[in-house]
Amino acid sequence: MADQPKVGEPVERAAVAHYVATLSADLAVMARRTGLQTLGFLLEMARLEAENASRPGAGGRNPG
Repeated sequence: MADQPKVGEPVERAAVAHYVATLSADLAVMARRTGLQTLGFLLEMARLEAENASRPGAGGRNPG
């Protein structure tokens, strides 16, 4: 089991960020289609932030 990354390691962090980016994009589309423009905008900003965090070398902060 030594081959598995520990919680908070870059591989897991990137995978979680990618997942959040995917979900945020879907939710933003849903929000905008139903007239929730501001919510769609905020979800799009979350998508962009998550995509940046999922890129290789995107160390960033780890508040938790």
